[in-house]
Amino acid sequence: MCDSYVTEVAVSEARSRLADVIEESRRSGEPVSVTRRGRRVAVIIDAETFDRLVDAADDLEDRRELAAAREDADDYVPGMR
Repeated sequence: MCDSYVTEVAVSEARSRLADVIEESRRSGEPVSVTRRGRRVAVIIDAETFDRLVDAADDLEDRRELAAAREDADDYVPGMR
């Protein structure tokens, strides 16, 4: 995801048309940044994108834990090189 195509809405606008903002993100699959005084304070993303991001983060954490286990000379992980 790249900030150049992220839609921005002010908190006050997001509050007044939240259902529309959510639908825009869901339909486009793109994040919507919610800003206060020009600073991003939240990001609205569709549920599928959120699930993919959480799964990717979980996978990365699992890989880091496996790498740490492999580095520990006393820790043998069967089937792994």
